[in-house]
Amino acid sequence: MINNPISIRTANLDDLETLLQFEQGVIAFERPLDSFLADGDLCYYNIPQLITSKKSHLIVGVLNNELVASGYIRIEDSKEYHKNPKHGYIGFIFVKPTFRGQRISSLILESLKDWAKEKDLKELRLDVYSNNDGAIKAYERFGLIKSLVNMRMDI
Repeated sequence: MINNPISIRTANLDDLETLLQFEQGVIAFERPLDSFLADGDLCYYNIPQLITSKKSHLIVGVLNNELVASGYIRIEDSKEYHKNPKHGYIGFIFVKPTFRGQRISSLILESLKDWAKEKDLKELRLDVYSNNDGAIKAYERFGLIKSLVNMRMDI
């Protein structure tokens, strides 16, 4: 367990270099999980926009002045047939490898949930690879439940 407490704060543009490294860490972790990912350099997120938009909240976990984790929530419109007109979409959950297994992602998720409540959102969603057992267990521990299964094939 962590000897020193992790602090959670809103990300700022000074964090951009580290967050770009975190993004590449997410992509490197997910490459073996998804044969559909393109080769070469990839970009998942518009990090400056996540930092500056009023519809998103990008946070970082900090330990001894070192960024060790990240996550964001973005307010999105739901489908017209869903009961909640808007929901919070969670993404970019990343914990540096040397800090994994310490439930830091739960701290990130709890902070994102608090922000969503402040915005009067009633629902959280996220996407996770079906073969990412560790992440699924962490999300289920947090209280998220499986919903739809996205299926695909090469043709």
